[in-house]
Amino acid sequence: MECADSWGGPGAAQGLDPVLGAYYDGVKVICQLATRFSASEWNARTPCPEWRARDLAGHLRCVVDDYHEYLDDAPASRYARLMASGPQPQALARKIARQNAAELAALADAPPAEHIAAFALAARAYARRLPSVWDLPHHQYLDQVVTVAGMAGAACAEWHLHAWDLARALGTDYRPVDAETVLAGWQAGMVHLPAVAPDYTVVGRPRQAADPWRVVLLASGRLPVRSGRRLGPNRPRRR
Repeated sequence: MECADSWGGPGAAQGLDPVLGAYYDGVKVICQLATRFSASEWNARTPCPEWRARDLAGHLRCVVDDYHEYLDDAPASRYARLMASGPQPQALARKIARQNAAELAALADAPPAEHIAAFALAARAYARRLPSVWDLPHHQYLDQVVTVAGMAGAACAEWHLHAWDLARALGTDYRPVDAETVLAGWQAGMVHLPAVAPDYTVVGRPRQAADPWRVVLLASGRLPVRSGRRLGPNRPRRR
């Protein structure tokens, strides 16, 4: 499976926007998690009720191809047309879910590891396309223009969320090392599903900021687990 852990990418090597570094981390940890699945474990259920782990591997292969298509056609892609179709987030989510299901049904049958390898290759190729068009418009939702950089943030968040899904299928937990950047990516790219990070108070303690990873999980419709060990690459926080 072509998921070499030593691959660096421009975010790490050239000091580009932190979201690219977190993006590459998401790709890397998905590859790492995929190596932990046995043949039978690919049949394990994920937090996405309709998908087993093998379905999620196929979805990753499909969705990264979608990201390439959206970038090819921006700012007039079918995704841009979808985002312009109305302000109702739940209606948009249902349309995207139907698209995901249709793409997965049409995907040629292959072992999950093959899907993950194809995903990793395409995800890294997508990231290499981004720096030269970073500030260009990608799509618009209501009066908010989402740039290519914003959509890169959405992809970054999606990779980490699906890493969490795979970890949960294995019975463990996952948390990105740079959760603040993942949250910033979600906020920049998923403007139709705003992630609110209010402060909270614990009795007898100073006021504390909300956990950014918990905020992303909740914004995506996932329920955080209370405990679990952290997987993922050992890289320092950027903020």
